[in-house]
Amino acid sequence: MSDLSKITSIEDLRVIAKRRVPKMFYDYADSGAWTEGTYRANESDFQKIKLRQRVAVNMEGRSTRTTMVGQETAMPVAIAPTGLTGMQHADGEILGARAAKAFGIPFTLSTMSICSLEDIAANTDRHPFWFQLYVMKDRDFIERLIERAKAANVTALQLTLDLQILGQRHKDIKNGLTAPPKPTIRNLIDLATKPRWCMGMLGTKRRTFGNIAGHAKGVKDLSSLSSWTAEQFDPALSWADVEWIKKLWGGKLILKGIMDVEDARLAASSGADALIVSNHGGRQLDGAPSSIAALPAIVEAVGSEIEVWMDGGIRSGQDVLKARALGARGTMIGRSFLYGLGAYGQEGVTRALQIIHKELDITMAFCGRTNIDEVDSSILLPGTF
Repeated sequence: MSDLSKITSIEDLRVIAKRRVPKMFYDYADSGAWTEGTYRANESDFQKIKLRQRVAVNMEGRSTRTTMVGQETAMPVAIAPTGLTGMQHADGEILGARAAKAFGIPFTLSTMSICSLEDIAANTDRHPFWFQLYVMKDRDFIERLIERAKAANVTALQLTLDLQILGQRHKDIKNGLTAPPKPTIRNLIDLATKPRWCMGMLGTKRRTFGNIAGHAKGVKDLSSLSSWTAEQFDPALSWADVEWIKKLWGGKLILKGIMDVEDARLAASSGADALIVSNHGGRQLDGAPSSIAALPAIVEAVGSEIEVWMDGGIRSGQDVLKARALGARGTMIGRSFLYGLGAYGQEGVTRALQIIHKELDITMAFCGRTNIDEVDSSILLPGTF
């Protein structure tokens, strides 16, 4: 067991994760597209929003409990789908799902995960979790993937709309990103300095894309898997496909990657249960606004018709509170989760959630609120948002 009592911020976890995770996988998580301007703005724009501190308010009986698409959660936070999570730490998706279950928040598995849908179901007592879907050209594979999600006890499907083509991520290109890493001299030197990571990987068989390998036609080895993923993301994705997937799935549907009011209106009219204001962590269109900057206009346009959540740049409970104040019914954390996982495995994820929850709870109290469902823009200083 690790002593995490002195880990007091998400930044503490990030520093440790950078030291413990191989460079190509740390860079994969902690980077953006092109100049990384949007990636940086996701975080820095939160800092511009200022809070109103209130005093002599009864702070007893506080509650951060709420619901996201009708499902109860300990705070308005869910773990976002992140690709290659099992390369941040051995069996990373399983560990993340276990930590989320114990804390009482949703966990979302990515299509591009290392651990499969079946792995999560088998190793988390079939606790309900969410699944994120990329639309591939192979529609038969998508149909089978959705059926597998149903069999795995998934309770909500997230459809990502902003990755029809892959944004240019310079660090991934320079690092020669693969899963598992190729045995080049550069990689072997890096791995030699990451003994904890290597020992973990030696103890698991999960080292490539578990939802795809062995399930997609023609994917038998790493080389065919690499070519398949490069070819399969569908640039022709349209709102007709959203309707098709909604009918095929039949359950709670969340649309991820909305940054424009016009697209938000289309999402609301699609019959989906929620949309996520997200620029993919600044990993797709560099030069797009931050997610928190895009949030208010989308909430104003469709917030009465569909649940609006946001994703991108959340590094504290204060960020969660600010997003909630600007109308987000829920938030998603990706990098904050990955830093905890890379630093300390399941314990690190738990610590990340504890940090965010404590910051959320205390800040809410200082702003004169005792229930998260009572938080609105009146807790923010006018002119800063």
